[in-house]
Amino acid sequence: MSETRCIGVLALQGAFIEHVHHLQRCIDKFSDYDKAIRVTTVRTAQELWQCDGLVIPGGESTAMSLIAQRTNLYDDLYRFVHDPNKCIWGTCAGLIFISDNLMTQGNLINTLKLLHVTVKRNAFGRQAQSFIQKCDFSNFIDNCNDFPATFIRAPVIDEILDPENVEVLYRLDKPDCPQDGLIVAVKQNDNILATSFHPELAEDDLRFHDYFIREFILKR
Repeated sequence: MSETRCIGVLALQGAFIEHVHHLQRCIDKFSDYDKAIRVTTVRTAQELWQCDGLVIPGGESTAMSLIAQRTNLYDDLYRFVHDPNKCIWGTCAGLIFISDNLMTQGNLINTLKLLHVTVKRNAFGRQAQSFIQKCDFSNFIDNCNDFPATFIRAPVIDEILDPENVEVLYRLDKPDCPQDGLIVAVKQNDNILATSFHPELAEDDLRFHDYFIREFILKR
């Protein structure tokens, strides 16, 4: 087996431990990965630069941005995510944190200006409007036509700013949504993944994390 890959999970705030558990379960379960993989939490620049990829979890995007600045991690985060040799996955608040533009309250968040999209925050309403919907991701994940995607105060991507490099992976069909659906999953180039929902909350379903490992981490 060749060199080890390290996946970091940003642990400043939010649902980071669930991502750690899902990634570790993938490592423990699947024996056909062609590289050794380890998972670590990231709170410091030293921990960050040991990583080949970074998961930025759901939580509170404003708090995440402020904590990164107050702990002097923001500048390193910015350089890290803009390194084309690194893989980045933003989920829910993480998607907001890596995006270029926000439709509302953009002045409150110093985003990482990585993902070339405009994002609408809290697109489905407050916490009480959270929901789980079975989604067919089989166009990009083999045999994944019934993934339980959890949306909690979720953002949606309102506009793709760089259509040549940003690929829409999934559009959600909901009542009163645009005819072609709401954009909730995208890929930029071959190293950036962003999802509006929380794959780490699908307790017994590792398919999305396995996809991230296989298609992003192991192909770098």
